[in-house]
Parts: sequence; structure tokens; C-alpha cells
Amino acid sequence: MVRDILIWPDPRLKEKAKPVARVDRAIQSLVDDLFETMYAAEGVGLAATQIGALDRVVVVDVSPRQQEQKPLALINPVIVSSTGTTTWTEGCLSVPGESEEVERAESVTVQALDREGRRIEIVGAAGLLAVALQHETDHLDGTLFVDHLSALKREVIRRRMKKLKQDIAEGRRPLDEGEDQPAL
Repeated sequence: MVRDILIWPDPRLKEKAKPVARVDRAIQSLVDDLFETMYAAEGVGLAATQIGALDRVVVVDVSPRQQEQKPLALINPVIVSSTGTTTWTEGCLSVPGESEEVERAESVTVQALDREGRRIEIVGAAGLLAVALQHETDHLDGTLFVDHLSALKREVIRRRMKKLKQDIAEGRRPLDEGEDQPAL
């Protein structure tokens, strides 16, 4: 089922997700909803907190840009190591129509559970996959990409998002902004 994506500065996006104790049908259904919602919004990643669920669950699919990658469902993801730095222009499904450069680790290793509850490890993820893993894991801790920006840039974007939310509530403006950057 496609769910509504929270738009920043919705305070629920600042909440920290709780670890999943057991991968059951409810969590698997959440994973399915996250994938459907992410694909419907044409994103490459989505965290449960972005749809108001406080479970440590994310989905990532960078295969359109990194063909060798498969879609990933990660439950209780933990970045266990990172190397290097890179700057990436990031967008976010919770901050539609906006993108800014963010400094991230160049490569990460992540441990998590998959949709079936099996332990998995993604070693040395690089490029868009590394950025998406960091971006989505940030969401689970209540951090958005705008939190990595200067206070001035963040405030400008906050004002635009408040206006966008008002326009949407009044039926004046669609969410489809025609972004060039993949939204995470």
C-alpha cells in the first residue's frame, strides 16, 4: 500500500526509530509498503520514519543508477565502518523539490536483518548506494539531509517547505517537481 510521506518540518521526522525486536508479518508488510511508496514517489530510498512508523526499517533501490545493485530491505541497519569522504548532491522525499550538497563517507559497511530476518552485511558500499545507506540511516535517528546544511540554507528550505505544505493543503500545488537528483 502506498503511504503518505511526511514533509519536513513535520516534527515526527525528528523522532528516533525503535529497534525491531522480531521480523514478523507486520514488519514485512511495512517493508512492502515502504517499497511501494518509494517507487510511487520515484525515490531511491525511504525510511519508516518518513511515513510515520517508528521502526528501524529502511528500503533502498539504486539499481536504476547502479545496475549491479539489487533492492535492499534493511531492518535495524547499523553502519559499522566508513572510509573516506565525498560530497553528493542529495534530495529527499520528505523535502520535495530541494537538493543540496552534503558531505558523507565515501564507503560504508552496514549490518542489518533482511525482510526474512536473516543477518546480512553490505561491505564497502560506494557511490549512490553508500550515500543512500547513510541518508536513510540518518532518518532513523531523526536526522535529515538539511541538518547537514548551514543554518541559513536550512531556514530558507524550511520556509519553502512550509509554503509547499500550505499550498498542498489548499490544493494549489502538486508534489511533482521534476527533480534531476534522485530523492532518498
